[in-house]
Amino acid sequence: MNICVIGTGYVGLVAGACLADMGNNVICVDNNEAKISQLKNGIIPIYEPSLEELVKANVLENRLEFSTDLKSAVEKSLVCFIAVGTPQGEDGSADLQYVFNVAKSIATSMNDYKVIVDKSTVPVGTAEKVTEIIRQNTTYDFDVVSNPEFLKQGNAVDDFLSPDRVVIGSNSDKATQIMQEIYAPFFRTGNRVIVMDVKSAEMTKYASNAFLAVKISYANEIANLCEKVGANAEMVRVGMTTDSRIGNKFLFAGLGYGGSCFPKDVKALIKTGLENDCEMSIIKSADETNKKQRLLFLDKITNKFGKNLTGKTFTVWGLAFKPKTNDMREAPAITIINELLNRGAKVQAYDPKASEEAKFYFQNKITYAKNSYEALENADALILLTEWNEFRRPDFDKIKELLNNPVIFDGRNQYNGSKLVEKGFDYTCIGANY
Repeated sequence: MNICVIGTGYVGLVAGACLADMGNNVICVDNNEAKISQLKNGIIPIYEPSLEELVKANVLENRLEFSTDLKSAVEKSLVCFIAVGTPQGEDGSADLQYVFNVAKSIATSMNDYKVIVDKSTVPVGTAEKVTEIIRQNTTYDFDVVSNPEFLKQGNAVDDFLSPDRVVIGSNSDKATQIMQEIYAPFFRTGNRVIVMDVKSAEMTKYASNAFLAVKISYANEIANLCEKVGANAEMVRVGMTTDSRIGNKFLFAGLGYGGSCFPKDVKALIKTGLENDCEMSIIKSADETNKKQRLLFLDKITNKFGKNLTGKTFTVWGLAFKPKTNDMREAPAITIINELLNRGAKVQAYDPKASEEAKFYFQNKITYAKNSYEALENADALILLTEWNEFRRPDFDKIKELLNNPVIFDGRNQYNGSKLVEKGFDYTCIGANY
């Protein structure tokens, strides 16, 4: 099938590469000429495991190409995926200007029937607005479909190639059949395509992300209480998650959620509730808890070293909002590091993939180490903010030797606190006291 994907961010580039890998002819379109030039030269602007290999393999097979020419791409394609950004507006709502601009451009480029797919995360009712924009700008027949993505950064390629489910929101039998044909190769051992009306599909994405965000905030509230009463949050988590009704995902205590989806989608759902006279009190509380969690972690540092950190140097391991990505949008590191700097501290940071991205946020205000151990030299404490695999089993004797003080603040509960205390470390985590 001939497909165009408009937008080459995380969602668009992963979708384009994976759709091409299933034998489709895919044109990825972006108005950023520099990004398209990079992609044509085999340079992948984002880090995502397996993505570079997938892109290069499908370009070599002539199934995947990159272009700034939206008109030509639309003319050649039966299905047009809209995968542009929907950044958070000042009032918390999703900014849909890019989606609407693309919809108009698709309409003025149409030369036959098209299926226009909202792949971007958009509020309920967006498909209706996209439909109206297209109808005002073309006489050709078309259908607008909602096909929300459920990709986890760091595992996006595998999630797309082997999805838990594919949600298709469609009010047209013709469009539904075409979408089912696109996704049929991804489900050779079973059909997990869920077809529903467009508005329900739009809501499914927000409802899913908000639910996961609530679980994370719940785990952190329980962990904070565990510290107060002398319980161990990790033991509580194990005791909870063995209950099949609860499950074992997204209940780890830590620094809260970040990234491009959860914070934005939670706020957008709260805004949608306000617009429809429906207060989203649970989701609103989850958002507030998430904001507080980082500041509570900072309090652990200042309780140890004082509120004035002038003359202190801290090592930060991990800058990305999660492992296996270089994405720093809404990363806990931004809040924690800025607060440390504001209090007079120096920061020596290391991240396997996000150091270049971090320069956008911190410029030359911090030191970027070449490896994890270089970042420890002459520092007063180690602060773990992202749970990369290489941080899981470090050489603690070497850490102790390099630090001025054997102090570790573990924002991801990665380490065995009892063993570190036996080794002579001053260890602080979330949800337990050592």
